[in-house]
Amino acid sequence: MQLSELSQAGRTPDLPLTLNLMGEPLVLERLLRVLPGQRYVAVGLWQGRHVLAKLLVGGKARRHFQRELQGARMLAGQNLVTPALLAQGFAEGQGGWLLFDYLDGAQSLWDAWREVARAPVLTDAQQAVLAEALGAIGQMHGQGLWQADLHLDNLLRHEGRLYLIDGGGVRCETPGQPLSRARVLENLGVFFAQLPAELEPCLEELLIHYLLANGEHALPLEMLQAEVAKVRRWRLRDYLKKAARDCSLFAARIGAFGLRVVRREQEPGLQPLLAELDARIEAGHIYKTGGAATVARVELAGRSLVVKRYNVKNLLHWFKRFWRPSRAWHSWLEGNRLQLLGIVTPTPLAVLERRWCWLRGRAYLITDYCSGQDIIARFEAYRQAMPPETELQALDRLFAALLRERISHGDFKGHNLFWDDAQGAWSLIDLDAMRQHRSARSFARAYARDRARFLRNWPADSALHQLLDQRLPQVQDTCPN
Repeated sequence: MQLSELSQAGRTPDLPLTLNLMGEPLVLERLLRVLPGQRYVAVGLWQGRHVLAKLLVGGKARRHFQRELQGARMLAGQNLVTPALLAQGFAEGQGGWLLFDYLDGAQSLWDAWREVARAPVLTDAQQAVLAEALGAIGQMHGQGLWQADLHLDNLLRHEGRLYLIDGGGVRCETPGQPLSRARVLENLGVFFAQLPAELEPCLEELLIHYLLANGEHALPLEMLQAEVAKVRRWRLRDYLKKAARDCSLFAARIGAFGLRVVRREQEPGLQPLLAELDARIEAGHIYKTGGAATVARVELAGRSLVVKRYNVKNLLHWFKRFWRPSRAWHSWLEGNRLQLLGIVTPTPLAVLERRWCWLRGRAYLITDYCSGQDIIARFEAYRQAMPPETELQALDRLFAALLRERISHGDFKGHNLFWDDAQGAWSLIDLDAMRQHRSARSFARAYARDRARFLRNWPADSALHQLLDQRLPQVQDTCPN
């Protein structure tokens, strides 16, 4: 195959695939990242050795190729640790290629972080991962470079060394000269915004690892916090936009006669369920039926999923609902919001709306199944005793996160809060009425209602009710002391 033909190969070309690069064969064995018709990143075989191949095709190929090449050369030119560029080239009318030394068995710092992410905040293991990352970032900044798309996946551990990758995102201010303070704060804001918000009180402690590598500037904590907050807001807006369109993360088909958005990596496995949703619901374990919603657990290839169907009860109900986004769509967005913010909820897998000339009818939401107990069942034995401290601390973290992000649930009964044993956290379900508030005042009122509804799960004279009432945070002037 010629490189120009790759632009027509779509998202999942058949592998192995042999490309002819100016007379040299490159055999693509495994795709790592695909932007259809523009960029293919793959592990391949070239001249008898494994390489990481970046292939740029389509109308923007030359610009993207020049950016990748320039970034790779800047990293190497400043003596930073980065994979060797073995070959590169550009053919008019076809596209460009860059072949790098493949770091077999390398671990990204993102994978390393995920191994320790659920530990208490800033354990030694967490600090070791972040110290390694901040040291590498400091070295880049000290040489006048920064990663525009800075994240832990662009740092690879391999044979005791930390490698900087992805030259396409590398930018330069003055080669060999430390970055300006404004650029440092901006870039560190991008980095810290991708970490759990629980770490924000530890920013000053973490900055020490950066300053050991690049102590050129004093970095005011308030200015860094402002940058982090700005990037967090942007990331959330951007992610929710992606959850509503076709992109690398989501497969979307939206039109006048239907809406379907599916988490892309889950789409092949979900096809049997998507093809016969109503039949699968009726054959599944029904938790709730009739009225405005039907909820069922279904089995798919040995995997348990939850399908929630939002019904149209009658003509009057349809007139109230057809003109606005469905509750399934609202729950889809809120589930994705919670996941990005680090608040545990069953992963939203797909959302569908039946439409006729844009007028909405039935809608469906598919999520992972949470097999744990809800909090009422789990705390039943502790009405007059102390529940496990780990579960109380997890509840503290959940309420702290809701306060920090100004999120109200809207129906905070105990049956909507499940223990997730794998993550050691409480998982929120039934997000139909969830809302992230812009106004502190409206959030305070909604939070007070959520808190009061949560406490009503247990008798007011029980020891458990009183314990939780003492532990759960209040918003000033909204909750009784």
